[in-house]
Amino acid sequence: MALSPLNQRRWRNFKRNRRAFWSLWLFLLLFGLSLFAEFIANEKPILVSYRGDLYVPILNFYPETAFGGDFKTEAIYRDIEVQCLIKTGGLDICFDDPEGVIEDAQDGMVDGQKIEKGWMIWPLIPYSYNTANKLDTAAPSPPDSKHWLGTDDATRDVLARVIYGFRLSILFTLIVTAIASTIGVIAGAIQGYFGGWVDLSLQRMLEIWGSTPELYVIIILSAILGRSFWLLVGIVILFGWPRLVGVVRAEFLRARNFEYVRAARALGVSDRKIMFRHILPNAMVATLTFLPFIITGGIATLASLDYLGYGLPSSSPSLGELTLQAKQNLQAPWLGFTAFFVFALMLSLLVFIFEGVRDAFDPRKTFE
Repeated sequence: MALSPLNQRRWRNFKRNRRAFWSLWLFLLLFGLSLFAEFIANEKPILVSYRGDLYVPILNFYPETAFGGDFKTEAIYRDIEVQCLIKTGGLDICFDDPEGVIEDAQDGMVDGQKIEKGWMIWPLIPYSYNTANKLDTAAPSPPDSKHWLGTDDATRDVLARVIYGFRLSILFTLIVTAIASTIGVIAGAIQGYFGGWVDLSLQRMLEIWGSTPELYVIIILSAILGRSFWLLVGIVILFGWPRLVGVVRAEFLRARNFEYVRAARALGVSDRKIMFRHILPNAMVATLTFLPFIITGGIATLASLDYLGYGLPSSSPSLGELTLQAKQNLQAPWLGFTAFFVFALMLSLLVFIFEGVRDAFDPRKTFE
């Protein structure tokens, strides 16, 4: 679909802001890769060949019996016995000396018997965010060839947790920002456009709601309902939507008596069209100015709650929990450096992008 001339000008202005333009592409690359985190960091193979058949463990459930094992539970592909069964076509002697059988099977023969060799294609990082690893040193272990950013104090791979945690933080922030901003813009537009008792009533309600202690509500609800992703999203939205109300309200109060608004009323244009088709585009610059603070605030809120223990469930890949581990394990500086650089990169990219969006919507900045 072709862009309108106005949106084409905005896109040109955005591209001329080189810092914002390249930040957008870098962010899209990182976020796009994180969306496929299961194919990048996982304890299950992407593809398995067993006796001529292909299996996709990363997407489907396969019991150990599907590969000649004894258990009907899901196969643990990192176990040496399961790997031996797959590579040798299900030989029973894999349970006696799997490493020796695998070594003998390299030439396609075991005990003078030709086997149907299988294979596995592993992700780049053969660990998921919650995989407990066997280490030769005490946890947390420093970076090495197997764990590029080391492990945490629960022997989990830090890089895998960073990939999953980056995706979780961005999705959380995008959901919260989109819903909270929509509610805030609508509430501010109604206040500013109609004024009078509508404005006064909503303003008093906002003052009461703004005095409610957010952290106490989160603690109480977490104790009653338990910690979950969607519960946290709902609570943050409830306390986040008033942030844009004041800005939008001020813009609508200023613009509602402009000549073009009076002319639209005289022509019989509905209030809804006047508010969102004529006044709101002129209020977008002030609105977009606050979006970087809302987005970065959402990431900081999630990280802070996880750091304090009132955020996501403990099993979730959390960057805030990584920060807490860095504080508790000062002898493992790689945890602190990883958390710092991930937050610095993520927040900087988002701020640069929305600075460019704000300037692109500002009619006074053309970059021509």
